[in-house]
Amino acid sequence: MKKDIHPDYHRIKVVMTDGTEYTTRSTYGSEGDTLNLDIDPRTHPAWTGGTQQLLDRGGRLSRFKNKFNSYLGS
Repeated sequence: MKKDIHPDYHRIKVVMTDGTEYTTRSTYGSEGDTLNLDIDPRTHPAWTGGTQQLLDRGGRLSRFKNKFNSYLGS
């Protein structure tokens, strides 16, 4: 194996959105750093089964719906 090409794995603390913590090995930051999560499996709709709102920023969603309205069957 080649020397000095592998990432530096070290221990970090991960803090979930509800305040629970665990220690893991990662390439994030440096030894002893803390990674505070904004979204985690306890709060993300993909894991919790929640619904997600589609935000229309700059009219993109409206333009898409107007352009493909005949295909969408609406």
